[in-house]
Amino acid sequence: MQRAAPTVRHLLSRPDFRRLLLTRLSAQVGDGVFQASLAGTVLFNPQRATDPLAVAAGFAVLLMPYSLLGPFAGVWLDRWSRRQVLVHADLLRAGLVAVVAALVLGGAAGLPLAVAGLAVFSVTRFVLSALSAGLPHTADAGTLVTANALSTTSGAVATVGGGGVAVGLVQLAPAGDAGYAAVALCAALPYLAAAATAAGFGRTDLGPDTATRSAGLTARQVVAGMAEGVRSVAAHPPAGAALLAIAGHRVCYGLLTLVSLLLYRGPLLEGSGPLFPGGLVGLGQVVGAGAVGTLLAALVTPAAVRRLGRRRWTALLLAGGGALQLLLGLTFSPPGVVAAGFVLGFVAQGVKVCVDTTLQESLGDDVRGRVFSVYDTLVNVTYVAALVAGALVLPASGVSVPVLVAVAAVYALTAAAFLRGSRRPAQV
Repeated sequence: MQRAAPTVRHLLSRPDFRRLLLTRLSAQVGDGVFQASLAGTVLFNPQRATDPLAVAAGFAVLLMPYSLLGPFAGVWLDRWSRRQVLVHADLLRAGLVAVVAALVLGGAAGLPLAVAGLAVFSVTRFVLSALSAGLPHTADAGTLVTANALSTTSGAVATVGGGGVAVGLVQLAPAGDAGYAAVALCAALPYLAAAATAAGFGRTDLGPDTATRSAGLTARQVVAGMAEGVRSVAAHPPAGAALLAIAGHRVCYGLLTLVSLLLYRGPLLEGSGPLFPGGLVGLGQVVGAGAVGTLLAALVTPAAVRRLGRRRWTALLLAGGGALQLLLGLTFSPPGVVAAGFVLGFVAQGVKVCVDTTLQESLGDDVRGRVFSVYDTLVNVTYVAALVAGALVLPASGVSVPVLVAVAAVYALTAAAFLRGSRRPAQV
């Protein structure tokens, strides 16, 4: 831990790193506000009602279309100025959340609201891929683990902070659709701030470095570029094993997300006293505990990687996280669920930092955008698949011992497969 501080100070002394970090923080505050308002609209709004399968279907509609197109979009991340992507995408999101707010205010549901939400989520995933692909241009060699830990962790905390602001605003706003529409509209402000911050970069400051970045692309070239990104991963065993680790984790993350949503709409709706409220506020407490775990993982991971190596630290996170989820989740009580949220946040961030760093170090800048979009697609597809599977097997209460046992088993199997797949070549 003592060795990490100079690295953090050095990173923060770089104006380009600070600007990219501020861009991320502003954008992810907006993400938190928007996501919390949308979750409240669909899950806790007394004017609307949804069952577990409808919740899973909603996630699928929001995430799957971009997940299927993401690798194609990544080809453009390796051709277009990533600075331009960040500026224009955040301006676009500010406009799109205004559309969503208008639809919520008008009582729209079903396809119109889903399509508008899909547009916002699709642009969001594109922005996150661009931020990850551009990060190595703002960090020195040997500091990527710390740069990823600081950037993605602070971004995750910013998302939770934005969600917390949204939950607070919901308590003050009018009940029903009008209140949730007003909160959703507030997300436009941090998106505009993110666009203004990113505009301070030079057009080529975040890459890509390739001289062909401005060339036109045919559909065939897009497909070929996507295939090249997949081949690049296949040619680097550490990169492939890293994607396997994140996929297994996201399956578990999806199942645990749905369990928490159902618990706080059912058995834990009333909470258990002032320390552990129920409903949307209680769910926000679980998310907040996850943010604390995320922050702690960011502090611990650089030192743990130096001591154990990324390979062993990642496997330890997966195996240990699965065991703790089973132990804590079996209580099906607010304290246990909040503690499990803390563990999930810790595991998620520790694994993400290691995976991001492995991909950034293993692959060249000319394919990095494509690979991070494939990565993003994998994250979304496995998450949605887990939500759909959970909706089919979970009771409406969310109480299911077999699902928690399955989560622990998936984590353990993923840890074992990761260790085996990352064995060659030796990992740094």
